[in-house]
Amino acid sequence: MIVYLDTSTVLRVVLAQAEVLSDFGRWEKAYSSELLGIEVRRVLDRLRLESALDDIGLASAHQETAKLERAIGRVRLTRPVLRRASLPMPTVVKTLDALHLATALLLQERRGLDITFATHDAQQAIAARALGFSCIGA
Repeated sequence: MIVYLDTSTVLRVVLAQAEVLSDFGRWEKAYSSELLGIEVRRVLDRLRLESALDDIGLASAHQETAKLERAIGRVRLTRPVLRRASLPMPTVVKTLDALHLATALLLQERRGLDITFATHDAQQAIAARALGFSCIGA
């Protein structure tokens, strides 16, 4: 299976939260937008500022993030991705979610891949399914 990982799936692993995808890491190949690293680090910084992560937890989360980033094929935020994300979507889609969906769509179209979209966000899963993706996680 080839998957596109939304940030929500990676954050559950990085933060050692419950309900991580049961087959996390057991795929042929995983992709995500370069947006993933930004989103994860923004969450880590917010948790640090809110004192929800101590120094040890923060260091561990950054280590896990770097490890996962090395294992995931990251797709650049190119003009075609930005243009596709700005087009109408079949359902309600938030801005960052539109960037992830556009990235997955273009990746699938340009490389001829059968991509499964992985997210823990129910609304994003609805949008992904409406765009023709099979989904896991939500």
